[in-house]
Amino acid sequence: MSGFFDIPSDLQHSWLGLIGLHLREALLPVLAGLAAALPLAQLCVRFRWLYVPVLGVTTVLYAIPSLAFFVVLIDYTGQSELTVMIPLAVYSLVVLVPAIVEGVRSVPQETLAAASAMGFGPVRRYLQVQLPIAVPAIVAGLRVATVSSISLVSVGTLIGNQGALGNLLADAMFYHRPVLAVNSVVTTAVLAMLVDAALVLVRLLLTPWMPRGAGGGPRSATGRPEPVAPALEDTVR
Repeated sequence: MSGFFDIPSDLQHSWLGLIGLHLREALLPVLAGLAAALPLAQLCVRFRWLYVPVLGVTTVLYAIPSLAFFVVLIDYTGQSELTVMIPLAVYSLVVLVPAIVEGVRSVPQETLAAASAMGFGPVRRYLQVQLPIAVPAIVAGLRVATVSSISLVSVGTLIGNQGALGNLLADAMFYHRPVLAVNSVVTTAVLAMLVDAALVLVRLLLTPWMPRGAGGGPRSATGRPEPVAPALEDTVR
């Protein structure tokens, strides 16, 4: 594994620098997708007829190959990070919108009724009651979207985007150094696992009311643990 950390000078970044740029190009689109998915999902919850068309559009966009998406954008955004990040943000919607919608719809009706009785309007009820209870479903969607984004960033090397770990794959062939390809694959996989673990930790911190072990919490007739909704006063604290 000699030369594992010996990054070619044409990339103009160290190994740690490539990691930082790769994470930026992967995580910013997911955050942008989340920012777009939250209000879009709320519209789908409020107007149920809208959910199927929105899901259809996001699915069609997700079906567009990333390379084709890059080629379409390159005339407008050039060989830049933006060309890579826009498709990744769009792709995240197909995971995040259903996750948020299903999470919000899973909130018990008695909890919503209690919030309305306390004088909560639709916006406040959504932000302070429905979203906190839907956190497990939202984080589950974020985990899928984030790991997918970390993987797809590497495709940007095909349009000459500099910075991401995928460029090590191209340099591995150009310089006949297979160790660079191993570096790219291993580092990308480790990054995905670390970020996924971080999201699990975030979910645990945001949902202290959920049972942590297999033995805690109520169980269904099948013996599986059932999700526990927090008390309303806990969600608005």
